[in-house]
Amino acid sequence: MAANPPSDPSSVGPPPIPALGEEYGTAKKSLPPLKIVLAVAGVLAVVVAIFAFVQRPQSAATGSIDDLVAADITGQNSVMVAVNVSIHNRDKTAFKMREVKVDLDTGGEVHSDEPASAVDFERYLQAPPTLKAHVLSPLKVETIEPGGERQGTILVVFPVTSDAVAHRKALTVTISAYGEVQPLVLTK
Repeated sequence: MAANPPSDPSSVGPPPIPALGEEYGTAKKSLPPLKIVLAVAGVLAVVVAIFAFVQRPQSAATGSIDDLVAADITGQNSVMVAVNVSIHNRDKTAFKMREVKVDLDTGGEVHSDEPASAVDFERYLQAPPTLKAHVLSPLKVETIEPGGERQGTILVVFPVTSDAVAHRKALTVTISAYGEVQPLVLTK
């Protein structure tokens, strides 16, 4: 038998070029089908929306507007409003009130005012006697301990008539606190 002569590596030609009939660098070949991508993106968007809704910031306190009485101020086109509020601290830390603001939405205009100070409270009540029967002690901007509660009256003045207050769209009391992202908002 004749032995095959050893092949000379320099005599061998270049390797054959593979046939590139289809392009594998396109999105059609390298990405999953569009329906699957859209379905996964939709499910992910729903999960993120639910998580954002559940984890949104909420006030550490709850409360309510218990009573609302308006009295026209004689000789002025204004009304003094006494708003009785209750605040309950349901958090494990103190609710440190920083600011109280009252907004009156009459449907066409929104009026804002800050409450009268506790020092001037009695002086303001001397003018409209109809308010005295409905007021509590003034609501002071102070700390409410964990599990504690406060009740008090806020006196504000708006440049409207008592009829406009009676037929209001909304009256909103906003109480912001130190260290709280979301203020306590009470509406009646």
